[in-house]
Amino acid sequence: MPRFLFASDSFKGTISSAEAGELLREAALASFPDAKTKTLVVADGGEGTVDAVVAATNGVMRKVTVEGPLGGAVKAHYGLLGGSRAVIEMAEASGLPLVAFDERDPRLASTYGTGQLIADALDQGVRDISLAIGGSATNDGGMGCMRALGARLLDGEGNELAGTGADLALVREIDLSGMDKRIAKTTFRVMCDVDNPLLGPRGATHVFGPQKGATPETVEELERGMENYAQVLCKTFAGFDPMADGMGAAGGLGAAARAFLDAEVVRGIECVLDLVGFDRLLDGCDLCVTGEGHADVQSAYGKVISGIAGRCVAAGVPCVAVVGAMDEDATALFGVGVDALIPTVIDIVSREETLARSKENYQLAAQRLFTLLRLGTKLG
Repeated sequence: MPRFLFASDSFKGTISSAEAGELLREAALASFPDAKTKTLVVADGGEGTVDAVVAATNGVMRKVTVEGPLGGAVKAHYGLLGGSRAVIEMAEASGLPLVAFDERDPRLASTYGTGQLIADALDQGVRDISLAIGGSATNDGGMGCMRALGARLLDGEGNELAGTGADLALVREIDLSGMDKRIAKTTFRVMCDVDNPLLGPRGATHVFGPQKGATPETVEELERGMENYAQVLCKTFAGFDPMADGMGAAGGLGAAARAFLDAEVVRGIECVLDLVGFDRLLDGCDLCVTGEGHADVQSAYGKVISGIAGRCVAAGVPCVAVVGAMDEDATALFGVGVDALIPTVIDIVSREETLARSKENYQLAAQRLFTLLRLGTKLG
């Protein structure tokens, strides 16, 4: 009686993680009627992480109204997972899609709403928070978020700042006396898949500022402000290193989470797999099938496929990836534990037709996988 675990990422805009699992299950049972199958909805710590983790753990979605990146109210949600745990996506409150293209200006944006989500989780009795910080509209160094949690950012005359990107250059002192006392009793994990430092050519502002609406002149202005802010952080928090990996994530929210919350910075997919209990589900399986919409060399570094393949190697379970399409360098996945790559697209057709036939192509790929597997067991 073969046992299969299906844990694919979504194929953006076409097939959801759950739909991929169902198509795999149908194909598996057609070739192995007595098979035991398990489907796990997963994500890599980016968009869709809360939905995936809540679905996999039978958690509860909590909806709240918070302040958006440029002020004003936005409706956001996060997941309560039981065991005093929560998973939060900062993009729900401070994400780039919340700001119209012609209104994007990281000098005006703030992560205040993300701090409100954290505060609400604390109000619910949560004492273990996993925070996904991709897709931000902000470059405020996380000041807005920390202000929502009780920190006061003061200028040279002792006036409190709002905590926007423009305030980076003005902050001279950080008053922590009003920080929420529950933070010290809470474990924080930041899901981060970039290694950019806070400052410099690879830092938060230079790399990510332009996509958030910063002109070249604004980038230089914000970088000078971030340099000032980094000095204040170093003065306030002993041992803080602005050039450490991940400090520049989400416009510097990575740095603030590390400094103010003593957060552990972890790979998104590793955190998600831990939250959903992947290793327990993998135990005793004969094969794990994963995948994503497009496999390339980046898929081997911190994405769903590589994360799952690594766990499979450790457990001694073969791993196959069914992917929408793949580049030549996707074979790098063989080096991280993927045993076989199966693309769903086998015809030369337009992108539009490929997307329109995505479910049909995936179904056919799943059938190829399990019919070949059945043949292999007969030969064996």
